[in-house]
Amino acid sequence: MIRSELRRLLATRLSWAIVLAPAAIGLGLVGLMALTGPENFQPPMPGLDTADGVRLLLGVLGLSAFVPAAIGTLAMTAEYRHRTIDATFLHSPRRGRVLGAKLVVHAGAGVVYGLILAVTSAVSLYGAAAVRGTELGLPPGEVLGVLAGIGAAMAVYLVIGVGVGAVLHHQIAALAVVVGYLYAGETALLMIPGVNGAYPLLPGGATSALTRFTYISDSLSEQLGTTAVSLLSPLLGAVVLLGYAALAAGAAMLAPMRRDVV
Repeated sequence: MIRSELRRLLATRLSWAIVLAPAAIGLGLVGLMALTGPENFQPPMPGLDTADGVRLLLGVLGLSAFVPAAIGTLAMTAEYRHRTIDATFLHSPRRGRVLGAKLVVHAGAGVVYGLILAVTSAVSLYGAAAVRGTELGLPPGEVLGVLAGIGAAMAVYLVIGVGVGAVLHHQIAALAVVVGYLYAGETALLMIPGVNGAYPLLPGGATSALTRFTYISDSLSEQLGTTAVSLLSPLLGAVVLLGYAALAAGAAMLAPMRRDVV
């Protein structure tokens, strides 16, 4: 079943998205920001010669989490949209095996996505620093640690997308939920006093904890005159993200087990 699911994934255009999307973000987005220099942004931010500047630039990668989540959602809902799930379940009536194989393959795809994003971002960051003649303000070990955390987080988001797709089935609705929530929903929650206290326990807050990316939460609290949100430690952030991955995997396994294919 794992081999079958892998062949299915490699036969679709999504397999290209898993490679090209993180490469475009790592080489394009990170490269452009690093070459421009955070100190030249509007408003200006700490430069790459400071630890805060490097963390801020890498932390922006967490804002692209909706991309792997959307890929996972598309991968799961495409079978319902094109009705290939009917033949899949008829060929292998033991749905647990089918769903387990899907999770293994897509979790592996998430790891590949995260690895490509981390490698291309590192190449862009150090390449831009060399071109500009700037010494990064963060030691290589810490840079690699942040990138490893981001890569792992992207793998989790792809699994979350699979879980949402398994529960909702309808491709447009599932994409609207995933992209809308991750792209704008959590930022909107940060703007609501009292509710923003839950942000550290949400996927975006846990991802920010991994990279110590506090720019958005700090900026909103300053503009709104509210108390700044305190993020979890990187270790607790990783635990929270793993918890969401487990919930998504559970949803992907249980939701289609006894429900009719519609």
